[in-house]
Amino acid sequence: MKKLNLHKTEEKLLELNLKIFTPNDLKVIFGVSKRAVQGFLNYNIKKGAFVHLRKGLYGLNRNLPNEFVLANRVYFPSYVSLDSALAYYNLIPETVYSITSVTTRPTREFKVNNLSYEYRKIKREAYTGYEPKKVNGQIIYIAVPEKAVADFLYFVSLGKQTFNDRLKIEKIDKIKLYQYLKLFKQKRLITFANQLLKNDR
Repeated sequence: MKKLNLHKTEEKLLELNLKIFTPNDLKVIFGVSKRAVQGFLNYNIKKGAFVHLRKGLYGLNRNLPNEFVLANRVYFPSYVSLDSALAYYNLIPETVYSITSVTTRPTREFKVNNLSYEYRKIKREAYTGYEPKKVNGQIIYIAVPEKAVADFLYFVSLGKQTFNDRLKIEKIDKIKLYQYLKLFKQKRLITFANQLLKNDR
């Protein structure tokens, strides 16, 4: 049975810049059996060369992906939003200790590499307002500032998130914000936003 060599595998993954991979990726790249791949991964995870990110997803310990890249891949489709995006754009001053995203799939939370990844479900009609950004040579999908605020206010209006009174609402485009808020088709959300923006004036 053809076996995988750790040094050659590491070098190839680095050459391809493959920061997240599946067992099938190794099977195809190196032309080995599924059994050989699984045995190789299990052994080298214990040795610390690889990290098991989530079911079916692995990373090379010396070339791990950006946390936002990982967030996009751990639960798909999703994009980074809410507290993580607000902190990224400096719209809130707090340090965020978990990676928050929105998705059209059921709400879930995962622990990957000792970090919590939270996913909140929104309507398919409201699943927009995100864009690709390049961070340290890696592409991440993250809400634009106005959509991050709209997503945040939506969950606050549902009572599922506490409002942050240090949110720098004055920094965002109010017209764009309302365009995104309307996608949720909830009157109380618009009422809530009206009150918030009125107090901001």
